[in-house]
Amino acid sequence: MAEGTTGSTVPRRQLGRYLRDLRGHARLTVKAAARKLEWSEPKIWRIETGRTSLRSLDVKAMCEIYGASEDLTEALMGLAKETKARGWWHAYGDVIPEGFDVYVGLEEAAASLSLYQSDIVPGLLQTDGYAREITRTHIQGISDADLDGRVRLRIERQALLTRVTEPPTLHVALSEAVLRRPIGGREVMTEQLAHLVYVSELPNVSIRVVPFAAGMHSGVVTGPFVILRFPVNGDGVDTEPPTVYVDGYTGGLYLDKPREVEQYETALTGIWEAALDEQASRRLLSDVAGSHEHG
Repeated sequence: MAEGTTGSTVPRRQLGRYLRDLRGHARLTVKAAARKLEWSEPKIWRIETGRTSLRSLDVKAMCEIYGASEDLTEALMGLAKETKARGWWHAYGDVIPEGFDVYVGLEEAAASLSLYQSDIVPGLLQTDGYAREITRTHIQGISDADLDGRVRLRIERQALLTRVTEPPTLHVALSEAVLRRPIGGREVMTEQLAHLVYVSELPNVSIRVVPFAAGMHSGVVTGPFVILRFPVNGDGVDTEPPTVYVDGYTGGLYLDKPREVEQYETALTGIWEAALDEQASRRLLSDVAGSHEHG
């Protein structure tokens, strides 16, 4: 696993799924497994959901409790070593929001990201000035140093859109409210919307605006979300299950059950159909940028 590309997130999730399945085959509840291992139940949950890296010896202990074969135990112990790999975002450990390293790792590993945003420009498309205003509001009393660090992290994430090796495809649906809400003043909004026009012309990026005139649509019910899909292997099978990320004020929610993902994909289809096409969206972005610039 190449450091700086997928980091530890993907192998952590893979290892967690293997261990969860082994526990299920052993017919052990989380409570029973925790008792046998003399661990806390939250620790088992963090391991199985890929929220924490794991020592090889801990994997060995779990495999013994679950009755795994020797070959599988050795393979999972090897996978545990990959969870120690550090992605570029770990350099921002002091300012990265708690738990958000998981999302950044998945974002780096994704082959495609499809998202809807109803209120603000998504982090992957924010300019420096816009990101600063959002962060100041979200974290009252943040120090200048922490503000600078969080904004740098947000801007550095955007490099994946233009990286040389297999940049992901990005499909973005924005409510018209995102364009018209004046965040940071005229200059900031003019620059931000001009940046959206620029990014929308990248070959791997599609941006559509859902106009107020669309009325009721799926996004009104779902709120903002991101669907992440990952590369397929030689057999055409996803290397990682598609995942929906829903960002909340106090933390994010990850959904990867097929039925959950299907519901959000259906919602996104409805949102996309309600949106203007790409050319009309680009015109609206330019027009609203002009209205911000000239007041």
